[in-house]
Amino acid sequence: QVQLVESGGGLVQAGASLRLSCAASGRTFSSSNMGWFRQVPGKERELVAAVIWSGGSTYYTDSVKGRFTISRDNAAKMLWLQMNNLKPEDTAVYYCAAQPPGYGGSDYSDHRKYNYWGQGTQVTVSS
Repeated sequence: QVQLVESGGGLVQAGASLRLSCAASGRTFSSSNMGWFRQVPGKERELVAAVIWSGGSTYYTDSVKGRFTISRDNAAKMLWLQMNNLKPEDTAVYYCAAQPPGYGGSDYSDHRKYNYWGQGTQVTVSS
């Protein structure tokens, strides 16, 4: 069983930065690929960034490349998303999610491949 708790969201102006955190509990964090998703009302949940279990490989959706950085600390059971140069279109509820431990697929963008989710944290970027 894994529990995920996000924090760090808020209301900022365009161009500002935010750092989202995700604290994990349970024994399988270090063997689980992790992702940050976001969702706005009326749209599907979208993968923002993913990192494999070791931290050795990352994936970003095109719209955030060069602006967002995903990172993790397995010893601390923490996942982060550093978001720089925020834009109004980044406004959404952000969720951290975990794939099953040992999952070897590379379909990070498929939310159905994640079996644990946090409660979400709101990020609002004003223009």
